[in-house]
Amino acid sequence: MGLFSFTQELAMDLGTANTIIIQNGKVVVDEPSIVALERRTDKVIAVGDKAQQMHGKTHENIRTIRPLRDGVIADFAAAEQMIRGMIKMISSKNRFFSPSLRIVICVPSGSTEVELRAVRDSAEHAGGRDVYMIFEPMAAALGIGLDVEAPEGNMIVDIGGGTTEIAVISLGGIVSNKSIKIAGDDLTEDIQEYMGRQHNIKVGERTAEQIKIAVGAALTELPENEVPQDFVVHGPNRMTSLPMDIPVSYQEMAHCLEKSISKMDSAILSALEQTPPELYADIVRNGIYLTGGGALLRGLAKRFSDRVGIPFHVAEDPLHAVAKGTGIALKNIAKFNFLMR
Repeated sequence: MGLFSFTQELAMDLGTANTIIIQNGKVVVDEPSIVALERRTDKVIAVGDKAQQMHGKTHENIRTIRPLRDGVIADFAAAEQMIRGMIKMISSKNRFFSPSLRIVICVPSGSTEVELRAVRDSAEHAGGRDVYMIFEPMAAALGIGLDVEAPEGNMIVDIGGGTTEIAVISLGGIVSNKSIKIAGDDLTEDIQEYMGRQHNIKVGERTAEQIKIAVGAALTELPENEVPQDFVVHGPNRMTSLPMDIPVSYQEMAHCLEKSISKMDSAILSALEQTPPELYADIVRNGIYLTGGGALLRGLAKRFSDRVGIPFHVAEDPLHAVAKGTGIALKNIAKFNFLMR
């Protein structure tokens, strides 16, 4: 970006768990979607990673907010502060003027008009002059490198923090889609609840997230090279408040996450039911693509393949697939204008 570039172009994956910003094809911001505010004045204390470290450890003058719930904006003012803070992370270099921003943001495919409006308003308030929106499954397909305009059916399952998006894409449009509010956050809650019920140990959101990353699994039997070491959880006993150390294995997590993952199974089957037969044949031939942070759960692709009978492929960088696709749409905005809202 030179001194005289008047338009700054950003592609933003505004997620429930993480927000990723891409500029000139590179990831420039990849931070947790969370903001810490001073309670009395609502002044921003920290955004992203720094705010995440404060989460669950604040005193009464500071509150940490995750402005997005289930993939949509739940706290309008905080979302605006967060977007502004993240844009600032990029353009902190001394400039005589702030350039006008062109932003492409991806949104869940099940968003209502009101939810789309909230995203647009937040981005405009945070300084965006031209704000475009693209649906997440479409962005994910572009990010994986699929030819979205081909007369051929491709199915994308994007498991994010707040929503799981399942969509069949053909000829540059979404033919059938399902957006369910069961995703990474629900798996984290399942773990919190399970640890309390099964082991009598209190676990915070951040620890539950660590357990999910360390030993989360979708199958009780993993291939030997994928088996993670047991994870030791430290926390207070719910009855006596004395410290406890509980080792947790991946088999136990597979049982704990079973219910939520079955709901994802059913949603995938239900999206396949609504797919026209010609496209269904394409999907069986091409397989189904898994993207989003949830795709990293051990054994998930194999479990889905066994249940649905169609091979599942995990995208090579599932966490950034949607953001990359949004970046591609931004770069070729004239070509992909028909995808934008």
